[in-house]
Amino acid sequence: MKEERGHFGSKLGVVLASAGSAVGLGNIWRFPTETGSNGGAAFILIYLLFVLLLALPVMISEFVIGRHSRSNTVEAYRKMAPRTPWFVVGIFGVLSGFLVLSFYSVVAGWTVDYTMLSITGSLSGNQDFGEVFGGFVSHPYRPVIFLLLFLLITHVIVAKGIESGIEKFSKLMMPLLLVIIILLVVLSVSMPGAGEGLSFLLHPDFSRVTPRVVFSAMGQAFFSLSVGIGCLVTYSSYFSKETRLLPSALNVCIIDTMVAILAGFIIFPTVFSVGVQPDAGPGLVFVTLPNVFNHAFGDAAWVGDIFSILFYLLLLLAALTSSISMHEISTAYIREHYHVSRSRAAWIVTGVCMFLGTLCSLSFGPWKDVTFFGMGFFDLFDFLTAKFFMPLGGIGLCLFVGWYMDKKTVRDELTNSGAAPTSLYGAFMFLVRFVAPVCIALVFLNELFGNLIFE
Repeated sequence: MKEERGHFGSKLGVVLASAGSAVGLGNIWRFPTETGSNGGAAFILIYLLFVLLLALPVMISEFVIGRHSRSNTVEAYRKMAPRTPWFVVGIFGVLSGFLVLSFYSVVAGWTVDYTMLSITGSLSGNQDFGEVFGGFVSHPYRPVIFLLLFLLITHVIVAKGIESGIEKFSKLMMPLLLVIIILLVVLSVSMPGAGEGLSFLLHPDFSRVTPRVVFSAMGQAFFSLSVGIGCLVTYSSYFSKETRLLPSALNVCIIDTMVAILAGFIIFPTVFSVGVQPDAGPGLVFVTLPNVFNHAFGDAAWVGDIFSILFYLLLLLAALTSSISMHEISTAYIREHYHVSRSRAAWIVTGVCMFLGTLCSLSFGPWKDVTFFGMGFFDLFDFLTAKFFMPLGGIGLCLFVGWYMDKKTVRDELTNSGAAPTSLYGAFMFLVRFVAPVCIALVFLNELFGNLIFE
């Protein structure tokens, strides 16, 4: 008996699952780091501009392809453009799904460990957290255990299917994620000296805007919303005919941007309250912040303990909502292309990512001297996806929708065959034909040659 393909059962499920795909560690970790490194509020304003000009039209394009084809990201192009090489764009997405999930799960495993450490009180007291973190990531097997645990949690949700697994989980976890963010914001802005952090976040300093800042904002808008990788092509293939694509995409962008900005309201008042620089880089999360949590509330150390637990739980939930969508890219392809059950397809993806993720994890410890082109497995997978597969996939996606697809088909998808008239069709086509591919090409060049350009 042929296994039913599955679908989202409600409009809320569509928005929360798609938003979960977009919301990830990049919102809570990378966005504040980029903001801190690039001048605060001025960076945020430029970022918002590129969300509208770049991320939103690409997201809508993914929705158009997915809902119209009702197929995984490879078969979508094969179905809509038979006997052409367009399916290669989908292949980029599947490869990215495997590679990103593999190295992303390494970092997600770190959040699992830190969540457990914060719950048990092991992050309390005066410690050298740089030494704690360094010892953990270089351990021969401990980070691998948490990586495998994280992948198993992701697997269970994906294997349950669309409505019973992904949608049900999204309806539970996304509201919980937002509640935790609001609680953390309240705690953060109540700290002594938090006003300096809020000022940094809310008052733009355009004197610090340089071409490097503009390129950073452009890249953050592209990578943060998980566009160009095939997640949203896959998810939208489960949309109903009644789902309105433009409002859904806009709601996803709003939720994703809101989470990123609220993360700034958590990070900046916290670090400024104890005199830490906001551009401390990725070490901010695992090295700097544990120390901040221990000292920011003075004698009320228990408040810092609660803050720590909530913060790392937030990171874990954000990592999980994104990992599910990356898993689903490859699971959907294997299930439909090779005609196997969802359970078997999910196990294949989980098994491959466990193997590749273990290689990535070991590249911080016992295998740190194993390199390819001067990069360990973690950095190599990151390099291939961020600098090649995702930008090239995004450009191909825009060219396909903007120049190859029948314009009536695109209009019908955007307007639900006229049931939801929109005056934005012309603006959308202009952005997806000209603006978005040029922006992605600039992201591509900046990822490859940015250090040379801005020396």
